[in-house]
Amino acid sequence: MRAAAAGLLAARLLALSLCGGAALADSPAAAALRQWLEVFDSGDRARIESFDATYMQWMAPERAMELRARTGGYQLVSIEKSGDLWIMFRAREKATAKEVLGRLVLRPGEPGVIAHLSLDELPLAAKVQETVSAAERDRVLEGAARALEQSYVFADAAKKMSAALLRARKRDTYAAITDGQIFAWRVSGDLWSIAHDGHLSLRYSAGVVPPGEPPRPGDDPGERERLLAANCGFEKAEHLPPNIGYLKFDEFDPPEICGPTAAAAMTFVADSDALILDLRDNHGGMGAMVTLIASYLFEAPTHLNDAYSREDNSTRQFWTAAYVPGKRFLGKPLYVLTSRATFSAAEDLSYALKNLKRATLIGETTGGGAHPIGPRRLDDHFLLIVPIARSISPITKTDWEGTGVEPDVKVPADEALTEALRRARGN
Repeated sequence: MRAAAAGLLAARLLALSLCGGAALADSPAAAALRQWLEVFDSGDRARIESFDATYMQWMAPERAMELRARTGGYQLVSIEKSGDLWIMFRAREKATAKEVLGRLVLRPGEPGVIAHLSLDELPLAAKVQETVSAAERDRVLEGAARALEQSYVFADAAKKMSAALLRARKRDTYAAITDGQIFAWRVSGDLWSIAHDGHLSLRYSAGVVPPGEPPRPGDDPGERERLLAANCGFEKAEHLPPNIGYLKFDEFDPPEICGPTAAAAMTFVADSDALILDLRDNHGGMGAMVTLIASYLFEAPTHLNDAYSREDNSTRQFWTAAYVPGKRFLGKPLYVLTSRATFSAAEDLSYALKNLKRATLIGETTGGGAHPIGPRRLDDHFLLIVPIARSISPITKTDWEGTGVEPDVKVPADEALTEALRRARGN
């Protein structure tokens, strides 16, 4: 009995230390932070994976464990600001004593679900605080409402979201938020609660967003250098015994920069007896790279999908190319590995290959984001990422929006490679 009372007292003291007082101790955001810190600091992989699978599905297990190993967990230093669904705090890495500025935002309507969690090293992170004025909030909300009405792929949802943003402006719903990043995440969460569209988001930039159309990746020397230095997202290109090709790539980058890298990788594995494409950590990218990769897997031009735009009532078709540099991988077994974190363009490729019976998908059902996007500049520091079209499979006549791509063979993501190798080897 005495031990139980001591435990309750300790829990209460922790709540007070986290939130700075009894009122904030009961906030959903403070409770979520408290629970995450407890689980993360335990270092127990099973507990961390279980928590993330329930409350942070966007967090890949390996990424979580790498962060835990590098930091040793976090000691809370202070709570800077807090609301019901958001909290800003300072913490110290136990392994290095480095201080970080943390931001945690919950998903509206889903108790305990953490939509965003960032941990940025100080002192640089402090420079992006206290940046959003009431006038800027109003300007952003009004601009976002207009952009949605004009361009969002579904007209009915666009009207609902536009009306919600204008009501929020009138009621000053976000008045307590002066941090640009948290404001962007909170607005994104409220839009998600209406449309449930994983591509729709408000983005904050500490630097000034240039006016006009966003530059193409090929026009930005810095972006070109970054992509090439990162090998265009291709993490591994290997031959596994007896003769199984394995490609792991974590993003679909612009072909005008990364086409030669993709061609080299696909040619490297072309003579394999079976091929495994690992998309478990791939969160998407450029549709043009999807088409290029797919072109190495079909001999003749093949219809992959269509994209319908409400804004101009047009439909665009996407086919594989008749010619590709290098060698194709044809007529042999192909396996695609997926996880719950597989998203957007990675789902596009997975969905097309599954429906065309060209590949066996192994792993977990994917994230469920099917809508091509277009950025809309709202002011110097905010962009609205608007889904402007919907994908349509020529086979299913629909897409994977909100449902994800279901694998042919369901196994936990961390077991997918083992299962693919077993099948490729005929075991």
